[in-house]
Amino acid sequence: MEARLRQALARAEEVARQLADPETARNPARLKALGTEVLYLVSDRAKALIQLAEHGLECLSMPDVFPCMHDLVKRSSLPLGQRLRHAPQDLTKAKEAIARRPGPSPVHHPAPQAHGVVEARPSEVTRWEEAHTTSRGLLATLALTRHPFRLADSVPQSTAQVESQLQATVEAIEAFAQCHQLPARPDAMAKVRKQVPALAALVDFWWQGVHQDGESFVLSPRWQQWVDACLLPMVSWDQQVARTRCRRRKTKMQAAWEEVRAACDQHAITQG
Repeated sequence: MEARLRQALARAEEVARQLADPETARNPARLKALGTEVLYLVSDRAKALIQLAEHGLECLSMPDVFPCMHDLVKRSSLPLGQRLRHAPQDLTKAKEAIARRPGPSPVHHPAPQAHGVVEARPSEVTRWEEAHTTSRGLLATLALTRHPFRLADSVPQSTAQVESQLQATVEAIEAFAQCHQLPARPDAMAKVRKQVPALAALVDFWWQGVHQDGESFVLSPRWQQWVDACLLPMVSWDQQVARTRCRRRKTKMQAAWEEVRAACDQHAITQG
């Protein structure tokens, strides 16, 4: 099966290379010699190969993780940042406006409405500060969920479990945006939802690679439990810590690694 698949891909690549010549694509005699026909042409061969993989081979393409996160940031974080920046400025302007009013005559005392505006501003600042923190937490959850192990306790995860958590987080992000009346970006959210299954599929892909690498080793149940509970999560978190540049996420994954390392040090196999 693997050999036939490689032959088919090699053939498809050779045909694609020859079809890159516009004259070949338009010449029926050349197409007949290649044993193929042109249904449509695209300017980007990568897109054509991805479509072949998705529809012809029925497999998921590698998701665009960074554009996905960028779309979410544009939808929520940027508008939130603007409102968070403006709220303290509005409070300062309101206080300065009251301070500029002449006194001390009762006639010139600030109106109750002016005091009410100033008193309401701090709560507005607090509201947007809390909203900004919540938004960052949701984005961090989205990024930290798509790993082979659960962050809280390093329990192994499957694609189905990760996909369910990702969908729940996306729904929470949408509800949060509606609650705070953030700009609606249906196209961006549709793009994110479309990529959730492929993002989650990376987890089972990782486990398949691990199991394939371990086929040559025959382990007793005791040793297999140590590998699954200690060795694999420790190695996984160690690699993720090294790759992650976000300070907050790095700190959380470092804590997960330390917890697994401590459990590994206390394990009977490690101590024996």
